[in-house]
Amino acid sequence: MFTGTYTAIVTPFRNGQLDETALARLIKLQIKGGVDGIVPVGTTGESPTVDYAEHIKLIELSVKLAAGKIKVLAGTGANSTSEAICLTQAAEKAGADGSLQVAPYYNKPSQEGLYQHFKAIAKNTQLPLVLYSIPGRCGIEIAIETVKRLAADCKNIVGIKEAGGSCDRVSQLRAVLGPKFEILSGDDSLTLPFMSVGAQGVISVASNIIPKEVAQMVKAFARGDAKKAAQLHVKYYPVFKDLFVETNPVPVKAALAMFGVMTEEYRLPLVPLAAANRAKLQATLKACGLLK
Repeated sequence: MFTGTYTAIVTPFRNGQLDETALARLIKLQIKGGVDGIVPVGTTGESPTVDYAEHIKLIELSVKLAAGKIKVLAGTGANSTSEAICLTQAAEKAGADGSLQVAPYYNKPSQEGLYQHFKAIAKNTQLPLVLYSIPGRCGIEIAIETVKRLAADCKNIVGIKEAGGSCDRVSQLRAVLGPKFEILSGDDSLTLPFMSVGAQGVISVASNIIPKEVAQMVKAFARGDAKKAAQLHVKYYPVFKDLFVETNPVPVKAALAMFGVMTEEYRLPLVPLAAANRAKLQATLKACGLLK
């Protein structure tokens, strides 16, 4: 259902407003690049700083622009269960193919709280849901036993985006959840290591700028061509790393601006890339043959 390459697309702004023209350009590039889907309004899409109406509009626009050619896995998670339910229902109404549900951040619920949170969302939508465990941003991990409970009790919880940095955890998830539950890497630099122990793809930041290359890497590994996948990983690994030289999505938005895809604009508290880091990122993009 959600295997392969999914791009966690950025949200383009111009003069403080959503830049719909740039969004259309970006999604067109994703379709042309051969990705399997997009994830609008995740953390990479600056979900904390778009308002409720903008959030829903971005999902609606993404569905319209994807035009059935690629899937739309809408970012509708929140640290308020009722808000997550409302956003998820809006995504379902908009025609999204599924929903990405991040672990509640800052309020740090117990594992039982996480279970009840995700169960309530699943109960209130027909959309397939992908959990998102990223302890580095949320301060809490969705425990393997909690994922197992949710998969058993909620038939529309079908996968997890795993961004904890541990191949061992991916192995454990695969062992307890079986072959059908979908595991996606949440880190570009760990996509191949994770796939080697059971993950089935990636929700990628790098594919905003190199959709074709990331999709080729994932497809190569999936068809058993580990050598080709490794070659692509080695070539673009510096890009994978330097897109996190500062907090995501600041570097990837800077890169997209360098490519002329969109204006480099953020919403506070995010600010433009520091000069030294901008020079580093630009040098890496040139060294990898992506910029002249």
